[in-house]
Amino acid sequence: MTNPRSVIKPSRRVAVLVDTSTSWGRRIIEGLHQYESEHSRWQLFVEPRGVEQRRWLPPGWTGDGVIARVGFPELAEQLQKLGLPVVNVSGIELPGVDFPRVITNQKEAARMAADHFLNSGFRHFGYFSLLGLDYVAEHQQTFRAIAEAEGFDCSLYAAASLLGAAESDWMIDLDRVVEWLVSLPKPVAILTWNTGSARELLYACAAAGMKVPEEVSVMSGSDDDLFCKVAPVPISAVNPAAEEIGFRAAERLDQLMNRKRASGRKDILIPPLGVVTRQSTETLAVEDPCLVKALRYIREDPARAMRVSDVAAHAGLCRRALEQRFLRILGRSPASEIRRVRIERAIDLLQRTKLPVSVVAEKSGFSTAEYMASVFRSQFDAAPMSFRKRE
Repeated sequence: MTNPRSVIKPSRRVAVLVDTSTSWGRRIIEGLHQYESEHSRWQLFVEPRGVEQRRWLPPGWTGDGVIARVGFPELAEQLQKLGLPVVNVSGIELPGVDFPRVITNQKEAARMAADHFLNSGFRHFGYFSLLGLDYVAEHQQTFRAIAEAEGFDCSLYAAASLLGAAESDWMIDLDRVVEWLVSLPKPVAILTWNTGSARELLYACAAAGMKVPEEVSVMSGSDDDLFCKVAPVPISAVNPAAEEIGFRAAERLDQLMNRKRASGRKDILIPPLGVVTRQSTETLAVEDPCLVKALRYIREDPARAMRVSDVAAHAGLCRRALEQRFLRILGRSPASEIRRVRIERAIDLLQRTKLPVSVVAEKSGFSTAEYMASVFRSQFDAAPMSFRKRE
């Protein structure tokens, strides 16, 4: 009789070289753990690591594959010599390094930030950048291009990074940043690469005596829920789909370890989940008091029964006058704004809660789940459930 233990396939040994000090890194690990729990049951080798702390495989380690944030040449060289399947989750592009990647679509992240500011009525923009980092430059260029395509200015400020890392130097010259801020027309919406850069910008605003978000609205290009919340002013941020990145990276590694060919391109780009709004952007850059009343009425409770005539009455205008002001100042109709805000609320509920789609529709102001689904298909060519975070 065959011993049952002799036919059990041994677990794959997978090293995870991703920082654990950020919510992004921890969520990456959660996503890959979800995949291996559902499909493969790997032995995961992961240790606490800081975001810029050097990550190495211990001497003599043997395994079957690696998922890593390959951000510096020495690690890339070690992994190349190892000869094992590797999937890279870093947006950093290193010369001669061609591991398959699963990463955030930074162009889409910049577009989401720009759309959020544009929908709040901003007409002046800025980008607080970090020098010498190509992936930051792509994010910056996309944001600036969107603003300029709409006919608006976008001023750039570039600061030195911390030892070449994707963090601003703590010894940043705040006086220069203050000079830049003073030179900008107000109100101004500024996007930064990450939370650390947004924090430095908030300090500069305080030094300049500028109000956030009334005069300077600040958004981070990537969300870290802890550091965004403990900033001097809680920071709004683009929320990367980190769990999805981890899940898809694990899926890709599984294919490589099983010597299966993957379909599609080498880099898999994952769009962010959306913008997490906090105090640093909670303002409307609109001078027309009637339009401000209308926008606040729409946004404070999207679930209420709401016709354009109701919005107009609340703003103290006739329907025609309201529609003219919307089109002249915001470039869209009141009806499209109501629909946009309801879609935004629905996506937020889908991502943050486990509520059934029918309840999400009700709380978002859609009459039925079927109607909400038709709006999503028209807007995104996707079903509402496609926006639900992977559990």
